[in-house]
Order: sequence, then structure tokens, then C-alpha cells
Amino acid sequence: MWVKKGVIYKPDGSMPHSISHAQVPFAYKHKDFLRIYFSSRDKSGQSRPTFLDVDYDDPQKILYVHDKPVLELGGPGEYDETGAMPAWFVDMPNGDIWLYYTGWNRTWNSYRLSMGLAVSHDGGINFKKMFVGPIMDRSIQNPLWAAQPSVMREDDGTWRMWYISGHKCEYIHDYPEPYYRGQSATSKDGIHWEISDVPALDFDDFLHAVGRPSVFKEDGIYKMYYSYRHTRDYRTDRNQSYRLGYAESLDGTHWERKDHLVGIAKSEHPGDFDYEMIDYANYYQHNGKKYLLYNGNGFGAAGFGYAVWED
Repeated sequence: MWVKKGVIYKPDGSMPHSISHAQVPFAYKHKDFLRIYFSSRDKSGQSRPTFLDVDYDDPQKILYVHDKPVLELGGPGEYDETGAMPAWFVDMPNGDIWLYYTGWNRTWNSYRLSMGLAVSHDGGINFKKMFVGPIMDRSIQNPLWAAQPSVMREDDGTWRMWYISGHKCEYIHDYPEPYYRGQSATSKDGIHWEISDVPALDFDDFLHAVGRPSVFKEDGIYKMYYSYRHTRDYRTDRNQSYRLGYAESLDGTHWERKDHLVGIAKSEHPGDFDYEMIDYANYYQHNGKKYLLYNGNGFGAAGFGYAVWED
């Protein structure tokens, strides 16, 4: 079971780039501390990645909060003109860090998401876009958009990715709501990707949207934490909102959902930060312990917390 330990961080609104939200937390391990990258919003609601550093043994002990974004938005007309949300960080052999992220483009009545790639040469303090255009966008396989990748480089040099793929949009209560499922892809260089025709997590009667996969490999098995929800009233009805799921795969392509093994659920106490929803988890290990970072209410408006696995 995952044992919840409480909220780590919620923005206090004192920094221009971080007025609200601490979404999609990602655990990046340093020798003496844990760096947690996350997405925060400015007064216009535009997302940018930033980070804070915490104590390994007590993640609620914050050592440092960065005072600026690590990546700026794209220029006019670019895929990340109105938002850049971090997804996954990969250490490269030459010491660089690659950041896979989601670029946001607002449209007149909705939004469009694309997948970008940035690089840091200074240990993750500053990132710069590697290409003006996205590395994955809407296509035959991704009819609406592609976003929030979880990336792994295998021992044989093969790159693997699991991401969310927008497939249709329907008006519900006069608002366009997208449906998106889990998809996978492989690559030889981490830049050019071949998308599998097999859905990683397909639609069903309740799963209408998959949020932020977090994939790792343990004992030769691919394992994934993810969030999923219904499309109708998910912002206001906790019975329809995001909850966490768990799946396993032997080959990284064909997945079996085992949500009964997820070991964590929304709080049953109305005052808690994860009573309305629980989402956007990121799994990591340290000193033999298993940890889970995750968001709660308001898609990260309530900040992010953590849990520790106890047998």
C-alpha cells in the first residue's frame, strides 16, 4: 500500500512565473538532494517548468525554491507559444539533460498540444529548445494532439516512449472535451519516433482520458502509474474525476491494466488536497524505498504531495 505523507508544495503566488499550480511533478535525483521539477502558471494561466529541491529523507523539508522558469515559451505561431509543461528528463552520456515537454497552443475554443524537446548544458538550471518545431504532433496516429511522454532509453540503445494521444473531441455542456488514450512509440535517437498501432491504454466505458504516464522497469517487467477519468463533469464530480491506475507489460507495447494493485486512492476527507481528484503521479526509488509524487485537487492547483510504499 502507498502511505500518504502529505503536501510538499503549493505556490504562494509571490513569483510572477508561479502564481498558481504545481502540476506534473517529476523526481530528478541529485547526490545530496531530490530536485522536483513541476509546471507552474503565471497570471495569464500560461504554464512554464521550474523546480524546487527537497531533503531525501523528508521531502516536505524544502531546501530551495527556484525563482524563475527553466524554459521559456516559444515565439509567435510556435507549438509552445502559450504554455510549456515538463514531462520527462533524461540524462545523456555527455552530461546534458534532455527535457521532453508538452507545448500548449490555445485555440479559439479549446487547446492543441504537441511534444517538444529541450536540452540543458548546465545541470538542469536552464533549458533551450533543440528544434523550433515539435518532435511529435497531430498526425494520422494522433488525430488531435500528442503530449506528456514518459521516456526510457534501453540498454541496447533503443528509446521507448509512452504518451497521451488525443483522438476525438465532443461538445459536453457546450464545451469541447477531448478524449485521449495511452499510446507508445520507439526510436533510435530519441528524436524521430515510430508510433505503435497497439494502444497502450485504450478507451472503455469510464476511461475517456489518460493523464501523464510514469513508466519504469522492475524485474524485467514494464510498470506504469497513470491517471484516468471520465469526460462528463470530471471537474465538478469526484466520482467522474481523475484517479490513479496501474498497469504492467512484458514487452512495453501490450499492457494489462491492474488498477486493483495501484494501492492509493482519493482521500475520503473533504478538506484534504486530494479529495476531489488524484492525478499526474511520478514514481521513483531512493535507498531501497519506493516513492510516489502526485497532484491533487484542481489538476495541481492544490499543489503536489507524496506517498511511501509499505508492504
